[in-house]
Amino acid sequence: MSKVIAITNQKGGVGKTTSAINLCASLAHMRKSVLLIDLDPQGNATMGSGVDKLTLTASVNQVLLGEKTLPQVKASSPAGFDVIPANSDLTEAEITLINHAQRTDRLKQALAPILSAYDFVIIDCPPSLNVLTINALIAADTVLIPMQCEYYALEGLAALLDTIRQIQQTANPALQIEGILRTMYDPRSRLTTEVSAQLVEHFQQKVYRTVIPRNVKLAEAPSHGLPALLYLPSSPGAAAYLLLAGELLRRQASFATLSAM
Repeated sequence: MSKVIAITNQKGGVGKTTSAINLCASLAHMRKSVLLIDLDPQGNATMGSGVDKLTLTASVNQVLLGEKTLPQVKASSPAGFDVIPANSDLTEAEITLINHAQRTDRLKQALAPILSAYDFVIIDCPPSLNVLTINALIAADTVLIPMQCEYYALEGLAALLDTIRQIQQTANPALQIEGILRTMYDPRSRLTTEVSAQLVEHFQQKVYRTVIPRNVKLAEAPSHGLPALLYLPSSPGAAAYLLLAGELLRRQASFATLSAM
């Protein structure tokens, strides 16, 4: 059964796109069939997956506007997962859909015919609450929230949780939090450890045990169009995302076992 995970945070610069790319690569490495949907007009997840956003003839923009299907715009990453690419053209859909009656469930409708082909669909959302993010949250089963351990990030988390509650109450009552991922983690920082402890105290099992360290190779890899797992497999960043993928799979297996009891 396929799982659709939206990776989002209304605060930028928290490692959202890095997490989307590297989680997809790690799940693919574990022989899972994975689709990455880039819903950010910046197209960073597209480029970081090895797909040139500047030469696209079609993208997720045409899908949301009803002009193409997902298979018609699908590309492939060298890391072994499929990509629905994006570039600046996506702002057209963002503007056009604002006044459309069925503007918030376009992605869900487009995904329905192909869901069975994938174990995981990962959606990289823009760092703001707009019609694209809402499409992702309505299409998703769960939300993965990457965040830095700093106090401003806690404020952003509170706003995001309010948004998730609103979506649950109006359009997607089954939406759940997949987990909270601590990124750019520096255990030497007192602030990091204090905020991390607050997160664990408040959200308990929703906080992943895996933390993503500050790692220069994670920052370098996208410029080569590669996830860290292909750019430098021995790097701490690549290892951390493999651990995250394993933790995610174990959680899913544990949940499936409990649901069957």
